[in-house]
Amino acid sequence: MSPSPEQIEYAELLLDGAKGRVHVCRVLKDQTEIGDSIIGFHTHAAVEKALRVALVLTDVELPLTHDLDFLVQLVREAGIDLPTSLADTGWLTPWAAEFRYDEPTTLDRAAALTAAEKATGWAASLLTDWPGGG
Repeated sequence: MSPSPEQIEYAELLLDGAKGRVHVCRVLKDQTEIGDSIIGFHTHAAVEKALRVALVLTDVELPLTHDLDFLVQLVREAGIDLPTSLADTGWLTPWAAEFRYDEPTTLDRAAALTAAEKATGWAASLLTDWPGGG
């Protein structure tokens, strides 16, 4: 079953949001006065939005969660091939909210940005290759 024009439009909006978050992180990642919580929050959001692109295209109901491992599981259950690099992004989940208020660990900014870039690239190719997509 092909996604509706509305689903494709929503998936494109999610992808644009993910790309915007990646751009913000590229600009800020070397700024030492910007805390890890900011970079972690935006890289997590980029990965989350990318995963949600796949869910929207497969008409899976979007859960109210920021848990990347759970979203990865839903994408897999929908029968979508997921790159290994994207399947292993659950370590970003605490940056969605928990670490914004308490930073008990240092963020590997380069790894976080790489994960966000790979996720948005995957979502972009998924949307482009999907029947009726971009």
